[in-house]
Amino acid sequence: MRTSLLRVVALAVAGITATTALTACGSDDAPAGAAPQVLRIGTLGDAPPNIYQENGVYTGFDNELIKVIAEKAGLKTEFVGTDFSALLGQVANRTFDVGSSAIAQTEERKKTVDFSDPYNYEYISILSKKGSTITDVKSLDGKRVGVIQATVGDKYLGTNVPGAQVVRFPSYDTAIAGLRTGSVEGWVVDLSIAEKYTKDDPTLAITGTIEAKDLPHGFAVRKGNDELRAKLNDGLRAAIADGTWQRLHDKFIPSVPVADRFKPKS
Repeated sequence: MRTSLLRVVALAVAGITATTALTACGSDDAPAGAAPQVLRIGTLGDAPPNIYQENGVYTGFDNELIKVIAEKAGLKTEFVGTDFSALLGQVANRTFDVGSSAIAQTEERKKTVDFSDPYNYEYISILSKKGSTITDVKSLDGKRVGVIQATVGDKYLGTNVPGAQVVRFPSYDTAIAGLRTGSVEGWVVDLSIAEKYTKDDPTLAITGTIEAKDLPHGFAVRKGNDELRAKLNDGLRAAIADGTWQRLHDKFIPSVPVADRFKPKS
C-alpha cells in the first residue's frame, strides 16, 4: 500500500512539474507545435506617441514595434502598465520579460538589465507654455523644471543645469498636469512626446532641443537572458529589412530623424 501511494504521489508531482515547465513564461522545454511563448511586457500608458493606451490597448511606436518583433520570433505578447521608475527593476526581478518604454541605454541602466540592439535614438526637448521666458537649456537655471523620475531627462538636468529646481514626477500625466497648472515652468521630455503635446494643446511650445545620438533606445530584458535578446534582435532586423520599422516611424514619429541603420535595404 505504501509503495502504491508513493507511486501515485510521484506521478502527480511529475505531472505538475511537466505542466509548469510548459506554461512558464520563457520556458524552452515546450514541445514542437506547442502554443507560442507569451512575453509579459512592462510599458507605460500615458506617453504618446511612443507608448500609450488607446481604447484599452497598449500602442505607440515602441509597442507596435515590439508586437511585430515578437510575431516574427513566433512569440505572443501581454502588456502591463507600470511607472517608468519601477520598470527596469521589474524586468530584473522577472515581473516582466521585456521593458518597452523608449528606454535609453545608459551605462548605469546596463548594470540592472541587458538591452536589445538599438531601435531608435534619444532626442530630448524642453516643453513650456507659449510666451515662457525659457528659451534654451541655460534659461532653466533657477526655475522649477519637471522631469519623469529616473529618465534621461532627469539625469541630464541634474548634470547640466545644477541651478534648476528639479521636480520629479512619477508619470507623464502628472508631469503635463504640473506644467499646465504652473507648478513647473518647463518640462525636459522626449522630443517625440513633446511634439504630441504641442499638437494637442496650442498653449504649449517646444523651446529647446537636445540631441543625444550616443544614447540608443532598446528593449530591456533580464541580465543574462541571451536567448530572448537574440530572438528580439532577429525580429528587429527582419522588421527593419522589410520596411516595417519605417512604416511605424512614419505613422507615429515622422519628425524624428531616421538613422541609416533603420532604413530598409533595397
